[in-house]
Amino acid sequence: MSRKISMKQAINEALDLEMRRDPTVIVMGEDIVGGTGAQGEDDAWGGVLGVTKGLYAKHGDRLMDTPLSESAYIGAAIGAAACGLRPVAELMFLDFMGVCFDQIFNQAAKFRYMFGGKAETPVVIRGMVGAGFRAAAQHSQMLTPLFTHIPGLKVVCPSNAYDAKGLLIQSIRDNDPVIFCEHKNLYGLECEVPAESYAIPFGEANVLRDGDDVTIVSYGLTVHRAMEAATALAKDGTEAEVIDLRTLSPIDWDTIVESVERTGRLVVVDEAHPRCNLATDIAAFVGQNAFGALKAGIQMVTAPHTPVPFAPSLEDLYVPSADSIASAVRRTLSPKGASPRIAA
Repeated sequence: MSRKISMKQAINEALDLEMRRDPTVIVMGEDIVGGTGAQGEDDAWGGVLGVTKGLYAKHGDRLMDTPLSESAYIGAAIGAAACGLRPVAELMFLDFMGVCFDQIFNQAAKFRYMFGGKAETPVVIRGMVGAGFRAAAQHSQMLTPLFTHIPGLKVVCPSNAYDAKGLLIQSIRDNDPVIFCEHKNLYGLECEVPAESYAIPFGEANVLRDGDDVTIVSYGLTVHRAMEAATALAKDGTEAEVIDLRTLSPIDWDTIVESVERTGRLVVVDEAHPRCNLATDIAAFVGQNAFGALKAGIQMVTAPHTPVPFAPSLEDLYVPSADSIASAVRRTLSPKGASPRIAA
């Protein structure tokens, strides 16, 4: 049975199902309980945007409010994972990862390697990412590339409720540390989601739209902008293939390369800053492994190299739009071909 639910509900449901299935799953973070049990409170706040609301009533003390110290509770979650639990730690905004980055990239990411493959660290670190929420520069960044750079971490960024549920269940069951990135502007987006438990394997991209003229690759919120651009381009006779990466590490290179070998053109869309992001990573890989198939220069559509603006009008311009994606596609189709460039 499936029904329409939001991405926020799908994440909550995945946590609930996994906590019912496996008693070693615990959830911890700042204000994820938020007052339940105190006088006058009937239900938890459920985190800053209510994602974990209602879980305390079902699972009690397996949901733990933590002190306002990311280094403390992320370190505790990693230690608990090394000792046999499966913690899901909410970092609230992924922008706060700088406070606890050593625990993530120097400890959790390296345990398996440094202990000769004998150590497992099944911890999931959830965090909100992305601009467009009027949350200013310290709460709006797309920092996914910082994590994909680190061997030993798996990085996930779903674009819809169906993927969010299946990928979070897979993340909790995985025996390695997973950074689970949730775009805050997608929490209210609804789609059909099965009521039962299911897992989506890592490293399998989803081809959302078939096309033979150009390949558009993206993840998270900008997948929807890419689909809008593809719909607009189709009115002019251009058929774009749209690929949703779903997981950023591991990444589904085969699906990307196979598509580009057929279309001959590539546009990569990434809300992260333009230097050393997923767009540059994918552009370099395709340039190295499928150069002979290219009919035009690869185009990258990204946010500009600047902090996220607080002014609404500027923030709207900051995030890649359907128009900027369509313009990049048209450059690849121009008679002279497109020279490599970055479009904000």
